[in-house]
Amino acid sequence: MTPDREKFPSGATAATRRLRLDQPQPRRVRLVPEWDPEAFGRLSERIARFLGTGRFIVWMTAVIIVWLGWNITAPAHLRWDPYPFIFLTLVLSLQASYAAPLILLAQNRQDDRDRVNLEQDRKQNERSIADTEYLTREIAALRSGLGEVATRDWIRSELQDLMKELEDRRRSDGHVVFPAERARGRDVDDR
Repeated sequence: MTPDREKFPSGATAATRRLRLDQPQPRRVRLVPEWDPEAFGRLSERIARFLGTGRFIVWMTAVIIVWLGWNITAPAHLRWDPYPFIFLTLVLSLQASYAAPLILLAQNRQDDRDRVNLEQDRKQNERSIADTEYLTREIAALRSGLGEVATRDWIRSELQDLMKELEDRRRSDGHVVFPAERARGRDVDDR
């Protein structure tokens, strides 16, 4: 065996050694810094939320008034942005150039959340409709089944009709209709 060639367990070579999942890979040196897109998105939403408040407008107005007041009334050697206020224009342009993409990013994230919520609502509505249709079919089946079931009132009325019919036969024939009355030794006339 040559000294430059390492021996790995079970005959694995250096090429297959890199693909092993049971051992952590060494950290690679990255030239580009790593960033979490979710953290950046949350930060952009916080900034966009602040830019849309009255507090931001009040602070921005106060800063501009102080800026203009200082550069108009201060002695000439202490002014950092004389009359055409080019530096103020640059600062406001820079602020706007960062604010617009941050607001758009926050809107895109909100659109994504709204899309997910809409999809979940749609699925919930489909389940509710399916449940309602199932219950409607079950109620219809129960109603049709109840139409064929003898109710207590119907049985009572049928029994009363039968009793009336038997009583009429008994009166017209004059003989005992019920065998139990004959077994007891009672006759119809004993009553």
